[in-house]
Amino acid sequence: MHPPLHILWRDEHLVAVYKPAGWLVHRTGLDAGETRFVMQTLRDQLGQHVFPVHRLDKGTCGVLVMALHSDAARALSQAFEHQATHKRYLALVRGWAPGAIEVDHALKPDDAPADAAVQEAHTRFQRLAQLTLPEPSDARFDSTRASLVEAIPTTGRRHQIRRHLKHLAHPIIGDATHGKGPINRWWAERLGQQRLWLHAWQLTVPHPVSGLDMTFESGLQWPGALPISPRAVDDGGNGSAPDAAPTADWERLLTVLPWQRADDLPKDLPKDLSGDLPAAARP
Repeated sequence: MHPPLHILWRDEHLVAVYKPAGWLVHRTGLDAGETRFVMQTLRDQLGQHVFPVHRLDKGTCGVLVMALHSDAARALSQAFEHQATHKRYLALVRGWAPGAIEVDHALKPDDAPADAAVQEAHTRFQRLAQLTLPEPSDARFDSTRASLVEAIPTTGRRHQIRRHLKHLAHPIIGDATHGKGPINRWWAERLGQQRLWLHAWQLTVPHPVSGLDMTFESGLQWPGALPISPRAVDDGGNGSAPDAAPTADWERLLTVLPWQRADDLPKDLPKDLSGDLPAAARP
C-alpha cells in the first residue's frame, strides 16, 4: 500500500494531484519492476475510474491533471494536443544558466530511427537564482556552480526540457540520461537524495466543460515568500492531510543551499519564485 496522493483540486470533471518523484503515471512494460502508479493509486483513492490526459516523466514531480469521465478526457487531451495549455517548470541545473534565453531546437523522439524527421521544439528559460559552492563537483574546476531555472515549454516533445537544457550545456542535476554521472552522484551525496531535479510547478488548462482557464500550482514557494491566498484543496474524502507538504524535498533544496537571486530579475517583484504566483486553482 502506498500513501494517498496529495489532491490539489477536484470537481466532477477533473482532478489535479501532486505526482511524487519516482512514480509512473501508469503501468508500462518499459519499467516492469515499478509498483507506484498514479493512475491506479488515484482510482483506488477516489473510488472511480480516472483518465490520463498528459504525462510527467517518472523522475519529475509536481502538478498532474487527470479526467474523471471520457468526455472530459477527450476535451483535455485535445487541449494538450493543440497546445492550449500553459506549463511552468523549475529545474536545478549545472552551472550558471543564461539570464533569459529561448531555445528553438528541433528534436527527434528518443527511440526514433536515425532517418526519422525532427519535430519542432521550443522552450523559454529564465534563471531565477544561482549559487557557488567552494568545493568542486568536477575536477576541472575549483568550485561548483548551479542555477535554479524556470522553463516554459511551448511544444510538448518527450524529454523536451531535459534535452534543451543539455543543448545549452546546463543539464538538469540528477538527469541520468542527459547529464553526467559523476556530477549527479556528487550532488546526490550532498543532498542525500538521488533524483531528477525537475518540478512541474504550474499548469493552466481550459476546463473541459466551461472552457475557462484553470491554473493549478504545486505549492512550492521560495523561502520568505510573501503571503499567498489560501489554496483550494479537496482530499476527496480519503483523509489525506492538506498540509502534508509533498514539496518537502524541493523546499529543503531551496532552504539549505546558499542561493542568490538572479540580478537581472526586476527588483520590485515579491520574494517568491516568479513574482506572480497564483492560488492553486482559479476559474
